[in-house]
This record gives sequence, structure tokens and C-alpha cells, in this order.
Amino acid sequence: MTSTTPSQEDPAMTAQTPATTDAPSVPAARTPLSWDALRGRLTGRLALPGQPGYELAIPWNVAVPVQPQAVVAAADAEDVAAVVRFARSHGLTVAVQRTGHGAVPLDASSVMVHTGALDEVSVDVEGRWARVGAGATWQQVLDAATPHGLAPLCGSAPGIGVAGFLTGGGLGPIARSVGVSSDHVRAVEVVTGEGRLRRATPTEHRELFWGLRGGKGTLGVVTAVEIDLLPIAELVGGCLWFDGADAAAVTEAWRRLCEALPEEGTTSLAFAQLPPLPQLPPQIAGRLTVAVRFAWLGEPAHAEELLAPLLAAATPVLGGVGPMPYSAIGSIHADPVDPMPVHEQVSLLRELPAEAVSALVAAAGPGSGSLQTIVEVRHLGGAVAREPQRRSAFCHRDTAFTVLAIGVPVPDPGAVAADASRVLASLAPWTTGARFPNFGASADPAEVARAYDPETLRWLGMLAEQYDPAGVLRVGAVVRTQAHTG
Repeated sequence: MTSTTPSQEDPAMTAQTPATTDAPSVPAARTPLSWDALRGRLTGRLALPGQPGYELAIPWNVAVPVQPQAVVAAADAEDVAAVVRFARSHGLTVAVQRTGHGAVPLDASSVMVHTGALDEVSVDVEGRWARVGAGATWQQVLDAATPHGLAPLCGSAPGIGVAGFLTGGGLGPIARSVGVSSDHVRAVEVVTGEGRLRRATPTEHRELFWGLRGGKGTLGVVTAVEIDLLPIAELVGGCLWFDGADAAAVTEAWRRLCEALPEEGTTSLAFAQLPPLPQLPPQIAGRLTVAVRFAWLGEPAHAEELLAPLLAAATPVLGGVGPMPYSAIGSIHADPVDPMPVHEQVSLLRELPAEAVSALVAAAGPGSGSLQTIVEVRHLGGAVAREPQRRSAFCHRDTAFTVLAIGVPVPDPGAVAADASRVLASLAPWTTGARFPNFGASADPAEVARAYDPETLRWLGMLAEQYDPAGVLRVGAVVRTQAHTG
């Protein structure tokens, strides 16, 4: 199953003519570089290396070298547009960052827009939707919406930015029940490569609306989104931690749980080798454990029945599953909050038979010598696999499982990366060769291309030429056409 392109969604759009919109302007002639001139156009703050505010360039993943020529802490959408127009006239590219969880290397050929000040969150309780600035985190949206019994469809880590998550599609802890989070976007406000602020909806700039949900930063810098809120106040959820010695039994029982799991449930499993930190419970610190995450939107008693075979396979050393408020959904995965160095590699699986489980346990379980801090397998299917009413550029919906290897590249980054490749290679017979935009961030065009089917990739490239003719936004994890590659 592939994504639906704009031409498939509306017969009036053809592959030869991307979409009707404002005619792209001719690239401006370059002018002498003057940061003071840009400062004079901004409400926000501009910082050069060594100046206060430049530290906003430091990403959450501190292993990634991010050293732009300047950092602009945008105060509003007009600031973003001013930076894009300035960069366009000076032959620079524009990158964008909020938390930097998906950071890729950045050098002095770019200006960074930091969106942290664009953090408005307003909730329409009666209409069950919210307007959210690009600088807001999911925790801010949770805090605003959950007191009203409404659920924003965040990811496993509520501390990440809303915009980056949604432009990559977004697979949250209840994704099998509700689908991809970007399928619940109503509108996107974005500054495109010509420095124009546009509003994209199912009826306005439809091709932008299609491409912004799944295409990451290819088509513009998002300044605000409007999203559906679902009437979910509570769920059954939690995490069960098992001793690493029980990895084989637990992983096979989890595989069988996935086979029997209705759409009301979403689950993942992780081999964890957490450091021996005093703030961690002693049952999981400094040792190999297996964590089973579980979220359930059905009857609580049914969840107990489903989990019974897993609990019969081994006794948890920590954790539990039970009723919880939706506001605490981040506790299911309990992802780290503080910045840290990480290396990520990802694969997608078409299936997870018993042979694959045995291969995974051998590669990442007891006695494997794995250098990975986390090797996570997420179960998909259910609502994720269905095409939504509002089509998007998010691809590979027929993926059955994701596998993500996360290691700390210290003291030997090369060894950690090679080990991640070894772990993923153990599952090669069942992999699809694809990836998702929000997993395993990379600026390598070949890696970026793995996130899309050929038709979607072609459409995103064509739309990028239309909305960013000067290549201002062609930096980082975006689709590039041949003319702007390399």
C-alpha cells in the first residue's frame, strides 16, 4: 500500500502539472550580506556565533554537529518569512528547529529559525480541535486539552515539538487505534521557499496540505497547525519490565500478543541496556531488561485477558498496566527528557514470524554483546494501515512493525553504528527496505528517499521546485530534485 498522491486524490491535478497555486517568483539577485539589515526586519532576536541566543542551535541529540551561520529566535510567522526572503537573496539555506530530536548536521551555509516562541495553544472545547503554534511541545497541548477530556495525538515523548512530529506523519502510543497523527491535522500555516505565508487545508493549497503531512520540511517552514482532539479522557496503559534472562520467552509471548491484538490496543517491545544511574530503579539500571509497552482503549477486563499469556511467560521485575489518565500517556514509554548523544538506525518489517524473534533475541538479547541502549520493535497495522479521508504524503502504511536501534556513540561512534547495522541485518529477511520520516533522522538523499514510494517522492520533488525554486529550504531531511542534489 502506498500513499495517495495529489493526482490520485483529485483528477484535475496531473503529474505533468503539479498544482494550481501562486506563480513562483524568479529567484532574486544576491545582495551583500548584512545581518544588521535582517535584524531591523525582525521582532525576534538574531544571534551570530558567540552571541547570546546562538545556543538555541544546540539540538537535543548533542552528537549532531549543528553550526549555522546565524540563529533567529522567531517571534512570529512574519519573522520566519523575513528570514526566508533574506536567505534567498543571499544564497543561504534555512533550517528550522524546536527541540532538535531529529537533528541532522548543519553548517554555515544555513540560517537556523528557532520556533520556540511560536508556542500558542488554544483549544476549542465544543468543536474538539486546537490551534497550536509550531514552537509548542506536545506537553503544552496535553496540559491545555486534557482537563476538558480531550486527547491530542502526541508521540511517545510529549517533550518533542508538535510541528516536526506531524510533518513526519507521527506514530503515537495509540496509533493502531486512531491512525497516524498527521491524519488528524485540519490546517497548516507555512512559509514556503519564496518567503510567503500560506494556509493549507483540504480545500486551500491542497497539494501543500498533502505534502506537508509526511514530507517533513520539504515544502516549507510550518508556523502553526490546527488539529483534531479526540474525546479520550482515560485509557489502560503502562509498561512491564522483564529480566533480560527471560528475553526469548517474553519476546515470543509478545509476538503472539500482537497476532491476537484488536485495534483497541497498541504495543511495543524494547531490549533496554540502561546505564547504572542512581535516578533509575535498581531493577532496570545497569542491566539488560525487556520492556513491553501497552496502551488499550477498550474494556479494561479485555486488556487483562490479552496480557495474561505474557505474564505467564515470565514475572515482571518492575512496572504494571492499568487505568490511567490520558494526560499521563508519556509515562508508557518514559523516553529520556534531557539532551544526550544518540545514534539511530531503523528498519521496517513486513512481518515478525517466530524465526525473526529468534534472530532478534540472538542479536540484541542475553550474550549478544549488543552495544545498543535500546532496540525497539513497534507493532503497527490497525488504523495505521488504512488510507485516511485527508490524503497525505505519509507512505508505507502497510508496515507491520518498525525496528529502531538507539545507541550512545561514546566513546566509539563507529563501533556503535556498526553494531546497530549488525542488529538490523539480523532481521534482513523480513525487512522492506523502507523507513519512516521521523525515525533515524538523516540528510542523506538516499536515506530520505527510503521514506517514500517512487510516485510520492516524485511529487514532493516537483512541488518543492514549485514552492522553493531557489532551493532555500533544501537542507537537511528534505526531498531534493536532481538539480539541487549534492
